[in-house]
Amino acid sequence: MADRLNGYRVLILETREEAQFSRLLSEQGADVLQCPMFAINDAPDPAPIEAWIRRAIAKPHDDMVFMTGEGLRRLMKVVRRIGVEPEFVAALGKMRKFTRGPKPGKALREIGLEAQTTTEKPTSEGVAEMLSRLDLKGRRVGLQLYPDKDHGALIGAIKARGAEVDTVLPYVYDAKAADANIVTAIDEMARGRIDAIALTNLGQIRRLLDTAKKHGWEEKLREGLAQTPIASVGPAVSDELKSHGLRTDIYPADESFFMRPLISAMATALGKNPPRVAT
Repeated sequence: MADRLNGYRVLILETREEAQFSRLLSEQGADVLQCPMFAINDAPDPAPIEAWIRRAIAKPHDDMVFMTGEGLRRLMKVVRRIGVEPEFVAALGKMRKFTRGPKPGKALREIGLEAQTTTEKPTSEGVAEMLSRLDLKGRRVGLQLYPDKDHGALIGAIKARGAEVDTVLPYVYDAKAADANIVTAIDEMARGRIDAIALTNLGQIRRLLDTAKKHGWEEKLREGLAQTPIASVGPAVSDELKSHGLRTDIYPADESFFMRPLISAMATALGKNPPRVAT
């Protein structure tokens, strides 16, 4: 499969796993234009995270929901800093663990644990639907949140099942720091200098549109996307594109919604035409 994307310029907006995605694309010969959507920082006040960790150790939750791999990795960073890694991993081992999609499952495996169930739909709604099938009455549920999302509906859905919810938010986004990168990416697409844009989560679409609106570049973004093949990692991303009047041009085969199948689909689709910009 080496060099299947040789000469093609691919725009990626991934942040949490940007380095891995870029490496995989580069291994296929792609010229990768990286445009992080935001900077990820540790939560400014570590005290609530440390307190949550100590509660989890002293009295492990019955159930634990990880919404992002980044969230678990940031938690582990704090766990190691305060010197309680064996105790915390042991506590997690006693919990019934659920993950929103494959990324937090991968982070769990990094510390030697496995999720009991992964959502079919990697969204908050998918998590709520998954938990709605379970008897949660009287159970304590740990819930790792992520920034820039109103989790009220999910928390309410869990409480409605009779559970007590204990939330933790281990990181924050700094969106302003990446605005210039996003404007540059929009301009590159509008100039016809991108062979494909690869989208791997819903937030990337919303962030593109919000930033374009803020800078008065909505029309330019639409023009750029109209002439740039759009690759979507899975159904949630494609549904979000559709909700904004945008299309999906490239999609993984066989419902394998991961980076490698997406890259393979991009190589197959783009290989039908020569690169737009000579390198």
